Amino acid sequence: MKYYPVNLDVRNRKCLVVGGGSVGTRKVKTLLECGATVTVISKEMSKDLKKFAAKEMLLLKERPYRSSDLENMFLVICTTSDEKLNLKINSDAEKRNMLCNVADVPEVCNFILPAIVQRGDLIIAISTSGNSPAFAKKLRKDLEKQFGQEYAVFLTLMGAIRKKLLTENHEPEAHKHLFEKLIKQGVLDMIRENKKATISNLLLKTLGKGYEFEELLKD
Repeated sequence: MKYYPVNLDVRNRKCLVVGGGSVGTRKVKTLLECGATVTVISKEMSKDLKKFAAKEMLLLKERPYRSSDLENMFLVICTTSDEKLNLKINSDAEKRNMLCNVADVPEVCNFILPAIVQRGDLIIAISTSGNSPAFAKKLRKDLEKQFGQEYAVFLTLMGAIRKKLLTENHEPEAHKHLFEKLIKQGVLDMIRENKKATISNLLLKTLGKGYEFEELLKD
């Protein structure tokens, strides 16, 4: 099986999770972090899901699944231990040409969820195409050691610089070389070593006045 790698924009999209246990809760947390509008259906719900519902962060339906629950949904994730129910949900989703994931059963999914390393806006997805979730987990732990929080700061800085340049009517292609120069000059290492003054000096030489490191991070 060859999967087509893609990052989905689920902001304000209706997403359904069937199953309210620990696995379902993890899936819900990720969807919420990405801005999805989440509905959870299960006869039993975790404490965290109930807390989210109390804060009106999602909609809980404490009852069995119905085929009609898929109406107007963008995607569905099944996290129940009921194989027959999971297959039923998958069949219902396929009839609607919907995105459907059944946790730990890649052969009945039309998309799978990778192991993730996240540092701010940096997202590293690891997939073994369903062949070895245990190895994907190991790789995730290895990469978590390699990629520290300096990557989150770095991308925040790059995003702030890009936004500021665009407001000054710079065409994206025109400032491509500026970003390449900053990267080659080692701004990431400077962030890791907390050399704020050095970074500001580099920004001044490369971009001119108005690009102070700490000020850019505030925006």
